[in-house]
Amino acid sequence: MNLRRSIPMRALLLAFMSLALAGSAALRDDATLFFKGGRIPRIVIELAPEAIEALRKEPRAYAPCVVREGDRVVGEKAGIKLKGAAGSFQEFDARPAFTINIDKFGEAAPYHGLAKFHLNNSVQDESLLSEWTCSEILRSADQPATRVTHARVMVAGRDLGVYVLKEAFDEKFLARNFKAATGNLYDGGFCQDLDAELERDEGKGADDRADLRAIAQACADPDMKKRWERIEKLVDIEHFVRFVALEAMLGHWDGYAFNANNYRLYFEPGRKARFLPHGMDQCFGDPGASVLESPHAMLARSVMRNPEWRKLYRKQITRLLPEFDAKKLIKRLEPVQRRLQDELGEVGVEPARVQAERAKEFADRLAAREVSLREQSVAPEPKPLVFRKGVAVAITGWHSMSESEDATVEEAEIGGAQWYRAACGVSGKCVAGWRRSVLLTKGRYRFEALIRLEGVERLVEEGAPGVGGGIRCAASVRSEAGLGSGESKASFEFEVSEEIADVELVLELRASHGSAAFRIDSLRLARE
Repeated sequence: MNLRRSIPMRALLLAFMSLALAGSAALRDDATLFFKGGRIPRIVIELAPEAIEALRKEPRAYAPCVVREGDRVVGEKAGIKLKGAAGSFQEFDARPAFTINIDKFGEAAPYHGLAKFHLNNSVQDESLLSEWTCSEILRSADQPATRVTHARVMVAGRDLGVYVLKEAFDEKFLARNFKAATGNLYDGGFCQDLDAELERDEGKGADDRADLRAIAQACADPDMKKRWERIEKLVDIEHFVRFVALEAMLGHWDGYAFNANNYRLYFEPGRKARFLPHGMDQCFGDPGASVLESPHAMLARSVMRNPEWRKLYRKQITRLLPEFDAKKLIKRLEPVQRRLQDELGEVGVEPARVQAERAKEFADRLAAREVSLREQSVAPEPKPLVFRKGVAVAITGWHSMSESEDATVEEAEIGGAQWYRAACGVSGKCVAGWRRSVLLTKGRYRFEALIRLEGVERLVEEGAPGVGGGIRCAASVRSEAGLGSGESKASFEFEVSEEIADVELVLELRASHGSAAFRIDSLRLARE
């Protein structure tokens, strides 16, 4: 070997490595500083007329755009599309949420270390603080979560005001949070559990969803002991239990554990599956939300039925309490709130006033949530419902759910009484309603409700558990079709074969048109 030639070559390689490391460090530093604070950036998105028309016709498809921060071009060949699900999606000419891909249509340097990010309209959180607070809590608790800040957004000459800016779940996110970033990353989609054909967002392995099917099949094993053994081989149980505990403590009713919604699932090569939280704009809504109620999603239900894993869950609730110290959280929110008020003050007096009021309410809920969590952390495990012979028990504490982006799910007053009401949207596909888990002992039961139908038409579904408006238990099928119009009393009988079981009661509308309402004071359960 010629040493004189090898030394310069070695020096050259070292120089290239140093430059690469310096470049990646610069990107990390840029993103860290960006999310840490400073003045809220002003993001200007320029669109050609044909791009605007494309977003009106196909809002979920990328259209070309130019992205500026102030006067500086940061993405000359960027892509933009609309985002959002039930409750947050708005058309282009309203105030929609966006996904921005800086290098979608050509090479471009990352924007503050980000190749892709989201601009959320936060229509369900006028405080603009829920996503930021949840992200801070999660990352402090060693749960990977996307970072959050805010931005003033101008699109096609319109000033849309202040948005919540979130980094995307992409390869950069995976590289920062995991040792290997080449595994399959799945998007939970809209109210889809692990047995659905989830979309793969990242991954360089086989795109056959065998990894997803393995977990779904394990959760369906009728032998509970074998089910738990299979699950433990596939899922990082310690991290999953912490994930479920954090979702519950955040009051994230619209997350994976309680609604099979707003989540990502990552299969890191050579390691077990990990869940990632998403869509946290409605957290802390109910300060008294239960952390002891059984979750609804298939994996969460299976894991929580294991006595040892349930004990681990209770321990996690206690260990995580310091993350929910309201005084500390509110202190950390103060500079964020100042930045928001500075920017909103320039948007207008009314937006600044509304946000200030909602921020105060949010802080009050943080304080109330801490009190509730401390009380629940020492509360005994829930006990089965107690029935007196011939007396039905009123069932309260229902949670709304929707698998349709444009369905209406609300509590309404009809004829002087309170009802839970679900109605179809213009899409002509409505699967929506309410759910409630109850702990029951072995025996036969009858679930009753007064139902009011208005113009309900059949939704064509293969293998659906019911037709039209009606009541049932999860994982069961109702035979009566609730179609047309009228008011009637419905009942659903079922049997619990285990000594103690967590049964999920369902009020639902599965229809292409119309609405179904369930009178709240009529929702009762009797033991036969």
